Order: sequence, then structure tokens, then C-alpha cells
Amino acid sequence: MRRTGPTDIHLRLLASYLRKQARLHGAPIWRYVADLLLRPRRQRIAVNLSRINRYTQKGDVVVIPGKVLGAGTLNHPVTVAAWKFSEKAKEKILNAGGEAISIVKLVEGNPKGSNVKVMR
Repeated sequence: MRRTGPTDIHLRLLASYLRKQARLHGAPIWRYVADLLLRPRRQRIAVNLSRINRYTQKGDVVVIPGKVLGAGTLNHPVTVAAWKFSEKAKEKILNAGGEAISIVKLVEGNPKGSNVKVMR
């Protein structure tokens, strides 16, 4: 059987970086995020802002191993790290007082992955 998964070299490099950080810092959360990123296209994760708003509170840090979409509203400031953001999603996150950052930046700032929620 043929291996499926992403062919995007940047996504594959991100997954290998996350696995390395998981080994270095003893943080299994980054290994889990890497495994979610390496799923086939039909199983890729896309999360709307309404879901982020529903399951987070003010000041939470969330990692989304996929794309953040702009459907819904965000009522409180949240730090969101994701593989990709739609333009509307990024705009709404910033307007709510939150941050939209890359997964690499989150790992560099919090190598242990403490107090980080993974949303799927």
C-alpha cells in the first residue's frame, strides 16, 4: 500500500521539527501535533472561530494542526497557533485582542507545551 500524507515540503519539515522538539524537551504534545499534521488531505483539520470561541476562555493558548477559518465570532482574547489562517480569521483574532502565530513560534516560546490546548 502506498503511503499517503502531505507532499508539501514545508509541512513535512514542520512535522519533523515538532518531533525533534518533543524528544528534546520531553513534551509529547508536539509529537501529537506532528502526527495530526501528517494526516492525509481528506482528514486534515479545519476549525472555525466559533468553535475556538466556544471551547476557550480569556487568555488561553490553542494550537490547531491545520487551518483556522473565519466563520463565527471571537469574543475574548486568545493566542492561536496554526499551520494556516484565512485572512478573515486572522483579522477577527487580532480585533478580539488575541494573537495569531505560527506553530514554530509557539514551540520556541513554550518548549514544554504547558497550558496549551490542541483543537481538532
